[in-house]
Amino acid sequence: MKLTRKQAIKTIAASAIGSISLPAFSKSLENLNIQPVKGNINHSVCQWCYGKIPLEELVLAAKGMGIASVELLGADQWPVVLKHGLTCAMGYGSSIGLNRGFNDPTLHEQLLKEYSVAIPKAADAGLKNLICFSGNRNGLSDEQGIENCAKGLDPVLKIAQKHNIKIVMELLNSKVDHKDYQCDHTEWGVKLCEKTGSDQFKLLYDIYHMQIMEGDVIATIRKYSKYIAHYHTGGVPGRHEIDETQELYYPAIMKAITETGFKGHVAQEFIPAKANPLESLNASIKICDI
Repeated sequence: MKLTRKQAIKTIAASAIGSISLPAFSKSLENLNIQPVKGNINHSVCQWCYGKIPLEELVLAAKGMGIASVELLGADQWPVVLKHGLTCAMGYGSSIGLNRGFNDPTLHEQLLKEYSVAIPKAADAGLKNLICFSGNRNGLSDEQGIENCAKGLDPVLKIAQKHNIKIVMELLNSKVDHKDYQCDHTEWGVKLCEKTGSDQFKLLYDIYHMQIMEGDVIATIRKYSKYIAHYHTGGVPGRHEIDETQELYYPAIMKAITETGFKGHVAQEFIPAKANPLESLNASIKICDI
């Protein structure tokens, strides 16, 4: 069965019993051919893809590879990355899942309450971005979804403005992984950005998801770069390693991203299929470090 982010988050705590031991972890890291990064890409990695590795050990491995961030973490996890000199380039600001979000007016009160707490915490921790989601359509038209999201986001973005935090909505595919998700095309997300009228609201362009939904990745990145605050990777098909087993050529995509003047983070969000997940992570950094 293909693991999704939602499933992984639910099983991370339970996986601690089977986590990689420190000796095994240390040995696997020593055997990696780690090379200094060039500095053109700010590398990050999504923790949920490595749920069997204790967070602190993943942070240390990431730091050894030149990765600047471990992300998709809650506020209680931020201190673990911060104490080792890394950041969380994309934090969680709400306990509500992927399929429920700002397009549902019945959730606006709860979302405002949770982001009102998370935004100051993120600012105090030196974070820059908190993730958010549109939620599933559940019969909503594109236009009504945008209206609902903009209305719910408005008070949140006012708080974000005060603390200089960006609220970043992720683009997800509704074809394979997240059936009925509304923010499933770049143009829909861009229209919502324009509707909010706030520089504190941007998009997380997930390359894996958008290749599935619309393709034309490099041209889309170039066209809409000013609306994008963050990137995720993933191999298509299958969401595994971003190597020769999949259909995208990531060095060209990374080159296009840097040519837009992007200074944010690019996070690895593939699910390792090979025996040593840290070897796969290190290989992905080499591929993207143009």
